[in-house]
Amino acid sequence: MKYGFIGCGNMGGAIARALSRKTRDIYITDRSGKGAALASELGIAYADTGTIARECDRIFLAVKPHMMAGVLEPLVPVLSKRRPLLITMAAGLTMARIQELAGTSLPVIRIMPNTPTAVGKGVIPYCRNSLVPDEVLSDWVEDMEKCGLLDPLDENLLDAASALSGSGPAYAYVLLEALADGAVACGLPRAKALDYAAATLAGAAEMYLSSHTHPGALKDAVCSPGGSTIAGLRVLEQRGFRGAAMDCVAAAYEKNKELGRS
Repeated sequence: MKYGFIGCGNMGGAIARALSRKTRDIYITDRSGKGAALASELGIAYADTGTIARECDRIFLAVKPHMMAGVLEPLVPVLSKRRPLLITMAAGLTMARIQELAGTSLPVIRIMPNTPTAVGKGVIPYCRNSLVPDEVLSDWVEDMEKCGLLDPLDENLLDAASALSGSGPAYAYVLLEALADGAVACGLPRAKALDYAAATLAGAAEMYLSSHTHPGALKDAVCSPGGSTIAGLRVLEQRGFRGAAMDCVAAAYEKNKELGRS
C-alpha cells in the first residue's frame, strides 16, 4: 500500500517518521516545502497534492481543521473515482464532515495522535466509519505498530482523548522544565536536572503502565511520614496543582469542540 501525507507539520511528520520504519512507500507534501528535507532524510518521496491523491491508497490528512475544506475541494474529482482510505487527524472534524468535504462516501479513519509518535511512544486513539473493512483496519494497525499505543475509541470521545493525550506532552514538558528549575535552584547542574526529571517522569509512568496500580497508592509508597516528599506534595496541594491540571484538560476539550463547530 502506498501512503500519502497531505501536510507535514509536527504531527504529520511524527507519524511519517514512525511509519517509515515499517515501509518506505510513502509520499509527503506540504505548503512550505519544508517537508522535502524530511523526505530526503527518511528516504521517501516528496510530491504534490494531486500526485498523492492519484497514487496513494491511504492518505493522511495532516492539516489544521480550518484548512481541510481548501485541501479537499480540489481533490473531489479524483477522490470520488479512486475512493482511497482517508486518515484524518483534524481536531473537532467528524468522519461524516470529512466525507462531506470530500464530496463523496469514502472509508475514513479518524485519529488523535501525539508527538511522541515520532519516537515510537505515541498514544493514538482511533475510530473508523462503516466503509473501512476489518481486514483493512487490521492491516493499517499493523503498519502503524512502530508509532506506539493504538487504541480504538468511540468517535464521541475523541475530543476528550485529544485534550489529554494529544495536548498532554505539552503539559508534561512544562512539568519537566519546572521540576528541573527547582533542582537547579537547589544547586543541581541544568543538564543533569533535565535528564533526571525526564527519566523520573518516564519511570513513574512505566511503573503505572506495568502494574495499573492506582496512582494514589504509588504516590503513597513514596511518601514517608513526616518526610520530604509529603512536604513537597503539600505545596502542590496548596497551590492547586490538581485543579490546574484538570482545568487545562477541560479547556483543551472545549477548544476541540469549538474547532469542530467552526
